[in-house]
Amino acid sequence: MKTLPRLRFALLPTPIESLPRLSATLGGPTLFVKRDDQTGLALGGNKTRKLEFLLAEAQAHGARTIITAGAVQSNHCRQTAAAAARFGLDCILVLTGQLPASPSGNLLLDHILGAEIVNSSLFERERTLKATFDQAWEAGRRPYLVPYGGSSPTGASAYAYAIQELMDQIKTSSLQGRTPDWIVFPSSSGGTQAGMLVGAHLFGFLGQILGISVDEPKDTLQTKVAELATSTADHLGVNFTFTSEDVQVNSDYLGGGYGVMGEAEQEAIHVFAREEGLLLDPVYTGRAAAGMIDLIRKGFFAKDEQVLFWHTGGIPALFTERYQEWL
Repeated sequence: MKTLPRLRFALLPTPIESLPRLSATLGGPTLFVKRDDQTGLALGGNKTRKLEFLLAEAQAHGARTIITAGAVQSNHCRQTAAAAARFGLDCILVLTGQLPASPSGNLLLDHILGAEIVNSSLFERERTLKATFDQAWEAGRRPYLVPYGGSSPTGASAYAYAIQELMDQIKTSSLQGRTPDWIVFPSSSGGTQAGMLVGAHLFGFLGQILGISVDEPKDTLQTKVAELATSTADHLGVNFTFTSEDVQVNSDYLGGGYGVMGEAEQEAIHVFAREEGLLLDPVYTGRAAAGMIDLIRKGFFAKDEQVLFWHTGGIPALFTERYQEWL
């Protein structure tokens, strides 16, 4: 296994906490949470792990400007802007969707962090991203392109190491020496899940890894994750090949589409908050938690199993008018 260049700025290891009140309320398996919302970079989140490797790669290429893309309320873009600021790099964000007159949530933080904002429609995103990169290159700004969601073999490698971190924590955390039977988390661009699959093979995690799709049909996400996991393994210098059958995805909870919060997400956010004082976001963790809660109620998990909910962050999205409409 190769040792990849890495800039260490995330607050790791992130803690594992038990969720006794939520477990009792739902009457299902014993629940725990892995707090990747506490990675420390501009309110944290799972992309901070990936950026440790992506920024190291950017530095190795002599980059002076970081460019990436996402939705207007992208957690990935907010964390990328923060990482760029921390290392003295310019940052350009290509954001899809209508920009509000008064920035809030992640978009407000993008401005505070000094990112340059380029607005685009979703249909024109790839063209706009390429044009933005080309303009920066021609201007001598030495741009480095961070892929959508940080989901390249370099970025996904971070979650192979995250599984190693989990395995090291099992004996000393509230898990009390028992490997979780399930890891449940939101899956979208595929990098987190792909890295976890590679890490499970590398470090001997024998539990099940279940991604709750936020925006993709099951077959599409399975194919994406399998291909990226295979590329990530190769990037790390190990010979693993993954197929769609190796990837566990549930896409039954897509609701009204990406970023459209329904009653299930609203319930999940309120239940986690009122039972455990734990905040979820309306786009990713809220949807994944809603899926997990429904699966518990349907008896998908055995009552004697341990389920680890991997909290990927996203809290700034709570502070937008879109969420406040539900209060």
